[in-house]
Amino acid sequence: MNGGPSGFNNAPVTRAFVIASALFTVFFGIQGRFNKLGLSYQDIFTNFRLWKLIVSGFAFSSAPELMFGLYLLYYFRVFERQIGSNKYSVFILFSVTVSFLFEVLALSLLKDPAVNLTSGPYGLIFASFVPFYFDIPVSTRFRVFGVRFSDKSFIYLAGLQLLLSSWKRSILPGICGILAGSLYRLNIFCIRKAKFPEFVTSFFSRLSLPSIGSPPGASSRNILGSVPSYPGRQTERNYPSPIPSTIEPPEDSIAMLVSMGFDRNSARQALVQARNDINVATNILLEAQSH
Repeated sequence: MNGGPSGFNNAPVTRAFVIASALFTVFFGIQGRFNKLGLSYQDIFTNFRLWKLIVSGFAFSSAPELMFGLYLLYYFRVFERQIGSNKYSVFILFSVTVSFLFEVLALSLLKDPAVNLTSGPYGLIFASFVPFYFDIPVSTRFRVFGVRFSDKSFIYLAGLQLLLSSWKRSILPGICGILAGSLYRLNIFCIRKAKFPEFVTSFFSRLSLPSIGSPPGASSRNILGSVPSYPGRQTERNYPSPIPSTIEPPEDSIAMLVSMGFDRNSARQALVQARNDINVATNILLEAQSH
């Protein structure tokens, strides 16, 4: 399983968020102010500090957390490709805001001055694990020393490492993020239908650095003109060769792609080309839409 085409193709909001997190973390790391980041009871109810509220949503409090956090943010760009940059921006705002409110509620209940939550976009990262669990299918399964794993196991292990990175300081923000992601999936207040004005997402496209990892160039299309075949580039994009398949795509896989807004015939063609790998088929269809 992969996160789709390499780089930040069709994921400008994720790209902007990753860059902001990296810059904030490096800036405060150089200044040696990691210990001043993170929220505490005093920051909310005694000495209100707006800058800490903003920075704590971007800057990680250590280099290991930065490494695992950016890896997960980069992988979860697949959700921006699935629902579009506009709705993904709403998902980010909802996840960050709701998880922050849960953190404030937890701090107010604990009333412990010694509790200082770790900083970083934990709300967004762990909210993303909810659609990751429900919406991303398992592509492969394997055993290691008799223990069953899947291609999703590595993402779960990275999340577990981040969740336990600062023990109590990081577990609470992680749980708050999962709660926020659960509320989004439950479509509370019809949040999954909400959209920003189009200029908001176009702003991220102009703000971010140029995308890396997917060279420009016109893609060749199949006979119906709806799904690109990318001859000679399968290795780079990890797409399987578009050889004829005698296996009819499963109806539930076609229905899942149709539910994402794709045409049924195009969804079937993409699954045939992807050898019924729904993740690869989704990437093929998204690539076709971008051309």
